[in-house]
Parts: sequence; C-alpha cells; structure tokens
Amino acid sequence: MKENKKAIFAAGCFWGVEDKFSKIPGVIDVKSGYTGGTTDNPTYESVCSGTTAHAEAVEVTYEIDVVSYEKLVDFFFQIHNPSTKDRQGFDVGSQYRSAIFYIDEEQKNIATNVKNKIEEEKGIEIVTEITKVKEFYDAEEYHQDYIQKKNN
Repeated sequence: MKENKKAIFAAGCFWGVEDKFSKIPGVIDVKSGYTGGTTDNPTYESVCSGTTAHAEAVEVTYEIDVVSYEKLVDFFFQIHNPSTKDRQGFDVGSQYRSAIFYIDEEQKNIATNVKNKIEEEKGIEIVTEITKVKEFYDAEEYHQDYIQKKNN
C-alpha cells in the first residue's frame, strides 16, 4: 500500500500555488485554504480583511515513494519570492506571506535546512516563517482548482 503524507505551504495567492504544486509527479491532491491565524472557520472575506492572521495556503497530499518532502520544500522556494515580507507581486498583506506550516519535527528540520541552504547559496535573507500548523481550513469551493477551471 502506498503511503501518503501532507505538506502545507503559503506563497502568495493560493490559486497559482495550488496550480503549480498540482503538476508535480507524486502529488495526489492540492487544496486551497487558510491557516496560521486566530479565527476558527475563516472565510475569504475575513482573511482578506487582515483581521484573522491567516495566510492563504495550500495543503499538498503526496506519495512519499514518488516525491520527497525536501523536494516539495525546494520547489516551494523556487515558485515565489521568499525574501519579501507579506507580499508576492501585486498581492500585499499578511495573508500573502511566505510560510511553511510543518506537521511534525521531521518536516520542521527539513524545511529549516533547505531554507538555510538557499540563504547561504544565494546570499539572501529569507523571511519565510516556519511554523507548526494548528488547523488547515479549506477555502470556499470556488477557490479550489481555480486556474484549471478558468482555463477550461
């Protein structure tokens, strides 16, 4: 039986992040949602208001025998600018922050090691927060697979 795990990342607007992760071999499912805040059952409107402290994030379900968590973290750092605080492109606000929400200590250690390696190799300061996930809330249905829906 194949073993699947989950990983949670925030890298700006979740639409593009979800679409990019969904194309990785070994990734089974990607959900857009919210995490890292203080409000239970947040909505898109409440997250955008800046009052919930949640980030737009994606929950990635992946097959560990096909793709490693380390490869997912490395990919995460390639698809956005991890050196800008609370901003990705034209999207500004804490809900667009760069963050890795780890599920266990192994994920925390891998994420920290990859972050440190990239900082050293590229000579940049990475502002990505690495935080233990508390709860991941699925975004509204119209946000799920948004780019795929718009391109069909």
